[in-house]
Amino acid sequence: MKINHWINAFRLRTLFLSLSCIWAGLICVSFKQQLDLPISVFNLLTALFLQILSNLANDYGDSIHGADHEDRKGPKRMVQAGLISAPQMKKAMILFAVLSFVSGCCLLYFAMPNIGLFATSILLAVGILSIIAAIAYTNGKNPYGYAGLGDISVFIFFGFVSVLGTQYLQTAGVSENALYLSIAYGCLSVGVLNLNNMRDIESDATASKKSIPVRLGLNMAKKYHTAILIIAWLCLLRFIFLSLQDHQWAWAISFVLLPNISMAVKAKDYQSFDPLLKWLSLSTFLMTIILYVGSL
Repeated sequence: MKINHWINAFRLRTLFLSLSCIWAGLICVSFKQQLDLPISVFNLLTALFLQILSNLANDYGDSIHGADHEDRKGPKRMVQAGLISAPQMKKAMILFAVLSFVSGCCLLYFAMPNIGLFATSILLAVGILSIIAAIAYTNGKNPYGYAGLGDISVFIFFGFVSVLGTQYLQTAGVSENALYLSIAYGCLSVGVLNLNNMRDIESDATASKKSIPVRLGLNMAKKYHTAILIIAWLCLLRFIFLSLQDHQWAWAISFVLLPNISMAVKAKDYQSFDPLLKWLSLSTFLMTIILYVGSL
């Protein structure tokens, strides 16, 4: 077994998206106060571990349930291809679940003086729920991803939990600009998932995985994609006008984001969606850099 098989299983391109959502929350913190380094570091680490756990669980679960097979249009999955065995993948899932929990506990330990014991207890429950959600998306007897609930979960965890939670851990509050940013990043994350599901629409339908594109059909899924990216764009613009002194950054955001809409609409075959998935994830990371530079 080669290390590059595990790197492929980690799906590095998705990690940019996860880290972007936490970074967006840290930007909102910086408007109010200086960043707390231990909280910031463990925040990023916890998000990283959770995303890797989700990717490993998805690889394992889709292979077990038949959504990943040799005719699938996307990148090769490690368990389905036989490059990583199912028992090995399960052990890796346990490892990253433990790493997520330990890192999350360290995060709450450093944040507790800011937010108090009650809020710490609530956020500990949210953290445990995040670990369960990462695994249960494609695993178990009734994985919620197969019922088309992945979009809602992604919006909540990548939007509200990541952005607002990051700000709350350091400031014990949430701001209006963070709310707009959480909606934007939640929608962008749903957009990445939707591109993934549009690419896999045939294999998902065969495996009875009723994702949004399977339920709506490809043409309506493209319209859904356009709608969520426009909502993200509008919320990003609102954030810029609320928070950044130089409103010219709005042009940069538009230039990075809006081409994703036209490219998705013009895609003619399922395989065309895969590079768009990577493009949107990296575009989100680039937009986060733009927002960070604009906030300095």
